[in-house]
Amino acid sequence: MEQINNLYRSILSRTSTKFLRFLYHEINPDNRITAIVGPRGAGKTTLLLQIIKLKLPVNETLYIGADNIYLTDKNLFEFAQNFSNRGGKFLFIDEIHKYANWSKELKMIYDYLPDLRIVFTGSSILDIYKGYADLSRRVLTHYLPGLSFREFMEMKSGIQIPVQSFDQIIQNKFEFEGFKPLELFQEYLKFGYYPFFKEPGYLEKLNNTINLTIETDIPSHSGMNAATVNKLKQLLFVVSQSVPFKPNLTKIAEIIGIGRNQITEYLKLFERTGLILQLRESTRGIRLLGKVQKIYLYNPNMIHLFAEGIPNTGNIRETLFLNQMSLKNKVFSSKEADFTIGKYTFEIGGKSKKSNQIINLENAFIVKDDIEYGFGNTIPLWVFGLNY
Repeated sequence: MEQINNLYRSILSRTSTKFLRFLYHEINPDNRITAIVGPRGAGKTTLLLQIIKLKLPVNETLYIGADNIYLTDKNLFEFAQNFSNRGGKFLFIDEIHKYANWSKELKMIYDYLPDLRIVFTGSSILDIYKGYADLSRRVLTHYLPGLSFREFMEMKSGIQIPVQSFDQIIQNKFEFEGFKPLELFQEYLKFGYYPFFKEPGYLEKLNNTINLTIETDIPSHSGMNAATVNKLKQLLFVVSQSVPFKPNLTKIAEIIGIGRNQITEYLKLFERTGLILQLRESTRGIRLLGKVQKIYLYNPNMIHLFAEGIPNTGNIRETLFLNQMSLKNKVFSSKEADFTIGKYTFEIGGKSKKSNQIINLENAFIVKDDIEYGFGNTIPLWVFGLNY
């Protein structure tokens, strides 16, 4: 335990609190069990350590990675019990999916150590949700995506802008001064979605992150062999060269050489692990999910990674809108334009985009790239990057 504590204190001392993610302000570590999930590379470990450093008494808190060798000959419950007996109140466990039977032992901690609070992270979202079967409704789950454009500006240049709600955005009255958003926005679209953008070799790291998801996270959840993993890679490549598109699953199945139903399942796995976004039609009644109308890569940086030549600008714009707005809003396809959110319709385009498509629609907006300020029912695309 002393070695773990020393390692924890060393890591904590090196953790910067200069920049805080939006989710930092939403997490209350006093809940019995809190989960932070999200795609690889989103910054979950840093967030854990910042919560400890700024919100909790260090002497009553402990941080450990679930793959720590200390846990190879001790089970998680015994470790937590030992910590609790020494006066520990808050146990933070990083990458919990790397510990076998984690969900059953968390349930034991919940049942038998009522004074201990647990906060854990997991990058293998599939394994985390699978483990929830043992935990029922005991876990309060938070999702940490990559950086919003707002967060990127603060992290890169120290520009601090309050979060803009959906209602504030469509009021189209956002004012700013002291910075040039369009230049920063173009940087963000290329290399700003993940917090490791400050490190060299960004696209290489992004590629490694995607490979880990395909080669490790998905197979460990679904029991896939190497041949199937290759099919997954082939499918993601086919998607990346076609997005955004209305999925022709039969055609894709023929190209890859697997069944149509398998394609559907693989796309669901891609969606849940932060590799793609699936835009669905709005639905009512007993249907929980509408039909998929378009498939996009998960964020604009991935478009630049996979692009063979110059990326499609329209694809980047639509991907940005869907990626940034779908965290806090239900975004659906539109028969008349690109997207709907509630009763509002949005058509995405460049500076010269005309309003012909929405001219007869109520509550409709043109979202334009390459403009700094909004006017009338025209809203700058970059402003939608301020929603979290």
